[in-house]
Amino acid sequence: MNPQITNLVIILVMMQASKKVPFDDPNVLNGVRALYVVSNLIIAGIYFYVKMQIDKKKDRTVLKYVEPAPMGSTEEAKAVTTTVNAYDSEQLRGLFKSQLMGVGMMAVMHVYFKYTNPLLIQSIIPLKGAFEGNLVKVHLFGTPAAGELKRPWKAAAGFAGMMQGAGAGEIKTDKKSIEAAEKAGRGGVKDE
Repeated sequence: MNPQITNLVIILVMMQASKKVPFDDPNVLNGVRALYVVSNLIIAGIYFYVKMQIDKKKDRTVLKYVEPAPMGSTEEAKAVTTTVNAYDSEQLRGLFKSQLMGVGMMAVMHVYFKYTNPLLIQSIIPLKGAFEGNLVKVHLFGTPAAGELKRPWKAAAGFAGMMQGAGAGEIKTDKKSIEAAEKAGRGGVKDE
């Protein structure tokens, strides 16, 4: 089943379930807070393990692709030459940043605005997302990096991806696109 659909189902079910949870009881509230903290500690632990695996493998295989221009900008696509190790490390940094932003937003919502219901949903959805991530599939579960898991990975098709339509803003790995971007002078510098 599509991860976005399952996330939507989980959100709808948890919203209904959270209406029945007595958040007025301090013990229940502290239990939900503990669930949220444990969930984020598990995610951080998974990401630290993935980081150790990336560092242990030190895969220096060269990876070339064309990164699309940012949406709404007049820039051209940029050729990127990197290694699998550097690419995976960059992807992991993005995951850590995303998790920290989620925790920060949840902290503001819970501490400042006194919202408690999202704690329940945010204890499940990010954990589910962590286990569905490409880095975790490759480095934790040992799935071969082939087919859907061949680097560079496609960005998760969210709302913006649906609005752009298929093929818009896609990472290109074909030789013709890479050579054209390198000749245009956008990138081609090796990241390490």
